[in-house]
Amino acid sequence: MQNILEFESPRKGPNWKNVVMVTSFHLLAIPVLWTFSWQNLAALLIGNWIVGSLGVGLGWHRLLTHRGFKAPKWLEYTLSIFATMSMQDPPDKWIATHRMHHKFVDTDKDPHSARSGFWWPQIGWVIWGKAQDHDEATMKKYVPDLLKDRGHVLISRFYLVPIAVSIALLFAIGGWTMVVWGVAARVVVGWHTTWFVNSLSHIYGKRPHDTGDLSTNNWFVAILTFGEGWHNNHHMSPTSARHGTEWYQFDMNWIAIRIFEKLGWAKNIRVFEADKRPVELKQAA
Repeated sequence: MQNILEFESPRKGPNWKNVVMVTSFHLLAIPVLWTFSWQNLAALLIGNWIVGSLGVGLGWHRLLTHRGFKAPKWLEYTLSIFATMSMQDPPDKWIATHRMHHKFVDTDKDPHSARSGFWWPQIGWVIWGKAQDHDEATMKKYVPDLLKDRGHVLISRFYLVPIAVSIALLFAIGGWTMVVWGVAARVVVGWHTTWFVNSLSHIYGKRPHDTGDLSTNNWFVAILTFGEGWHNNHHMSPTSARHGTEWYQFDMNWIAIRIFEKLGWAKNIRVFEADKRPVELKQAA
């Protein structure tokens, strides 16, 4: 584990809380090998879109972390609640970590720097060291906006409630096998595809923009993450709500934002222009 631990956090040794959680979900997902049904697959795919796309990619990342657009509070809260079912810690910790990543990208202060290779940004940073267990001072520094918002504070405090509700609903609809597919397998798929942005999209792919870091545009990761894999574009202008800047760069999360705009739910949307500086869409101002 020499390379994996090159960028370990100040807290030495395994993060046993995360080791147990990651191991448990992978074990619970094993029955997908003999419990296939189209209904179960639908539960996984629809759940992954709701949680991974609307929740993590659009809600936690483009809206709350980077404020790429403005949305009414009810939508902020709804998207964040969706994202809590990703089991990637409460939103305040996730967003603090991502803001730290952008401030110290691919340095020894980056929580999941890719300079040590694939495994540390993929999973090593989660199971070794402090991961996202930030202290109070760090949280106040990186997410003061969320800590001042009572709604977001409550969502972070009770972030395990939505996944518990989803377990009950899926069990009522399709029994324990739908829970395996729609919760356990969906969480595992969501983890690895999200972590691919940290690893593959900092190792393999194209770098059309000189961002001073290892970020790449990786089409494979972009497909799996609804557009988050156009990562070099994102690092060129983190506040841009659109990551796929070329016609052939499919960006499902951007399409969702434009739909929200048509519904009056998204305003002051920041995007790339030809010179690559982020500006607000004129029609959304």
